[in-house]
Amino acid sequence: MRIWHQSFTVLDDVPHYRDALARHLSAQAAPGTKIDLHGMLPGTYPSAYPGTHIGHAYLAGLHKEQFVHAALRAQDEGYDAFLIATIPDTGYEEVRSLVDIPVVAFGHTSLLMAGMLGDRVGIVNFIAALTPQLRRNVAHYRLEALVGPIVQVAKGFTDVMAAYADPEPLLAAFTDAARQAIAQGANVIVPGEGPLNVFLADQGVTRVDDVPVLDSLGTCVRVAELRAAQHAATGLHPNRVGFHGSQPAREVVDAARAFYGLPEVLG
Repeated sequence: MRIWHQSFTVLDDVPHYRDALARHLSAQAAPGTKIDLHGMLPGTYPSAYPGTHIGHAYLAGLHKEQFVHAALRAQDEGYDAFLIATIPDTGYEEVRSLVDIPVVAFGHTSLLMAGMLGDRVGIVNFIAALTPQLRRNVAHYRLEALVGPIVQVAKGFTDVMAAYADPEPLLAAFTDAARQAIAQGANVIVPGEGPLNVFLADQGVTRVDDVPVLDSLGTCVRVAELRAAQHAATGLHPNRVGFHGSQPAREVVDAARAFYGLPEVLG
């Protein structure tokens, strides 16, 4: 089985995270599953930090095309599942309508699985600008009764990257933020964004006090394997009815993308 992992980060700009991600996802995958890591194109952002763009609706929407391009490639190249490995689930609805291979999204999958561990999910994130998008997604998924506080770790992207060499400051900051979420009623924690998730998994963090901390990306890998097996066995695929679910013919999609020059720009 082959899974295409798509990050919102230019992975080669953050080698400590890239290498930890590869180690962790390989360890979570079943024997025989191969996970191929893909990031955004070099030069996508003015710095290694995608948060300069991810907190703005237009820019986040513009970068969605890289996820669409990747998903179409993944299907064409015979991958068994496509993993959107960023908590705002960039391009999820559009990608799911275009390809038949299973599409598993970090945010949606994490929240659904966290709901099996507790009845009030807290998200502990490190990109504050994402909060409105996360709240909008929660409403779209009809999970408002499940998802409670969204709390920010008092650290930024560069602090998270530095923590792979010096983990204690980020561990303390995460624990403090998780306890804030717990004080607001959370009884299961979802760590926001891949770098924080992988750092915590690398450090063996599975609980704060007696509250579970979900390994979001590890969970997504296991769900992708399940969905891929279902698809292979039965052809199970998402709803294909209505504006958001109907699947346009591939030649129409290819012609529209060619008009905007997307295949040439994205490679």
